[in-house]
Amino acid sequence: MLQPKKVKFRRVQKGRMKGNSQRGNQLAFGSFGIKSLEEAWITGRQIEAARVAVTRHMQRQGQIWIRIFPDKPITKKPAEVRMGKGKGAPEAFVAPVTPGRIIIEADGVPFKLAKEALRLAAQKLPVTTKFVIRRDFVEE
Repeated sequence: MLQPKKVKFRRVQKGRMKGNSQRGNQLAFGSFGIKSLEEAWITGRQIEAARVAVTRHMQRQGQIWIRIFPDKPITKKPAEVRMGKGKGAPEAFVAPVTPGRIIIEADGVPFKLAKEALRLAAQKLPVTTKFVIRRDFVEE
């Protein structure tokens, strides 16, 4: 599972995710990708599940890039604990994703294979996504 080796602060505030993605919103490495259409927190476990789905379908041919990293710690209080007494312990790490953010890119495989692999990956994620292709892509 993806998570940072160390963090400067163990607990962070929730924050707000309004507006579209200002960075990471264009294909940078591959010819195909999936782009988020809504905002959500994507956990390291969900990213890993999507990665496994893509690599299994592509049968380890081609190349994939994961463009998001879960670096935001999320805390949770134990069950049946009363209000107050401070913020809970860090539970997991998430990647905040806003609309327009490229999540996964792929290259080195035929169009149909990439589309199906990324569709399987999108099913593992808590956001609706859109399949995107590089503007200058030419199918062989």
